[in-house]
Amino acid sequence: MPPPDTTLDVNATEALHRLSAARATRRPCAPVRALLPAGDVDAAYAVQSTWVAGQQAAGARIVGRKIGLTNPVVQRQLGVDQPDFGVLLDTMRCRPDAPIEIARTLQPKIEAEIAFILAHDLTAPVIGPSDVAASTAYVVAALEIVDSRIAEWDIDIVDTVADNASSGLFVLGDLQTDVTELDLPACRMSLLRADDVVSTGSGADCLGDPLAAVAWLAATARDRGRPLRAGEIVLSGALGPMVPVTPGDRFHARISGIGEVTASFTGGAS
Repeated sequence: MPPPDTTLDVNATEALHRLSAARATRRPCAPVRALLPAGDVDAAYAVQSTWVAGQQAAGARIVGRKIGLTNPVVQRQLGVDQPDFGVLLDTMRCRPDAPIEIARTLQPKIEAEIAFILAHDLTAPVIGPSDVAASTAYVVAALEIVDSRIAEWDIDIVDTVADNASSGLFVLGDLQTDVTELDLPACRMSLLRADDVVSTGSGADCLGDPLAAVAWLAATARDRGRPLRAGEIVLSGALGPMVPVTPGDRFHARISGIGEVTASFTGGAS
């Protein structure tokens, strides 16, 4: 369990402990939204930050951020109406050439994204898509394995933010592409399970433009006192609907102009 945080009130501390217990026992928990003020994303981000601090204290490193809920289809899938963000830890990164043990997750779903690797900090008072492009070293195709500690994915915005934006694991492709050479909204994505296409979309499905999504994150993270820094990975959001994952699945994502990435899953519930 994470160390206690005196900045959290009793209810927020209970929310933190409920989510932490779900992770530790591998048993999804009841929603935490009843423990926090309705719609209070600040309270939810405080729970998230305290959990991340506990992971850092245990030896994990922050390697970036993820943007969630950028795709209207995913918003409808989860019943929310605004983006959010979570923290990426080094313990979440998986190799594309090694099977992922599904027991590392509780209720996994997968989505294809464009990942940005930053060359420069994003801290300016005004941050737009062109600033993001100028600050990006390269982009790669990515798969995010999203996961919820909330039973049956019964979440609202408060639940998912407190739960580190429903983060799970992620995989990055190998091909590095200069973002200035791309028309990101026009990039087409297809996600295959084995030989079957199970999700499609485009860069335009990610807040209209993945650069705009990262600009939103950069400004939001800056305003919350933890700006995006050079070297960080940013998962910019789903390009199409998320897909449930089961043991034995193998996924292959293709993003035109950017590249491909694969992930396979083994094992089962312990």
